[in-house]
Amino acid sequence: MAKKVAVLAVNPVNGFGLFQYLEAFFENGISYKVFAVAETKEIKSNSGLTIIVDDVIANLKGHEDEYDALVFGCGDAIPTFSEHAGAPYNQDMMTVIKTFGDKGKIMIGHCAAGMMFEFAGIAEGKRIAVHPLAKAAIQKATASDEKSEVDGNFYTAQTENTIWTMMDKILESLK
Repeated sequence: MAKKVAVLAVNPVNGFGLFQYLEAFFENGISYKVFAVAETKEIKSNSGLTIIVDDVIANLKGHEDEYDALVFGCGDAIPTFSEHAGAPYNQDMMTVIKTFGDKGKIMIGHCAAGMMFEFAGIAEGKRIAVHPLAKAAIQKATASDEKSEVDGNFYTAQTENTIWTMMDKILESLK
């Protein structure tokens, strides 16, 4: 039986990255639910499209055991994360990421996902691919120059343009 995936979508989310995951999951019969890292289910893509997702991050908190994997859908919100780090939705996001990681669940993401995994304290000792601009922030994991990295239960890609290099491995782990 396919695993169930919780997908985090920051606001604004990188639509190209997000929809690569969602389309691959849909086409392969993998159950998923998209959670907005926001106060409402209505978010924007980085190109300005309005997207209504399934739920908000606050409603995932405490329900992590219902899912086998977590996807961090990166976006343009990351450069302004520090401006809103104390917002309840960002605090919930960090708690959820940490809980998934502490439980050894499958962790998937691109761009700054590895950085967020590191900030949550779950990437220590892992080899991760991150956006080149996020590489300097990685202290306890090993940031690589590869297009993508698979290290145990961590699947990371440098950018939305390199997700495809790990997608077959992601799908294999979720089926």
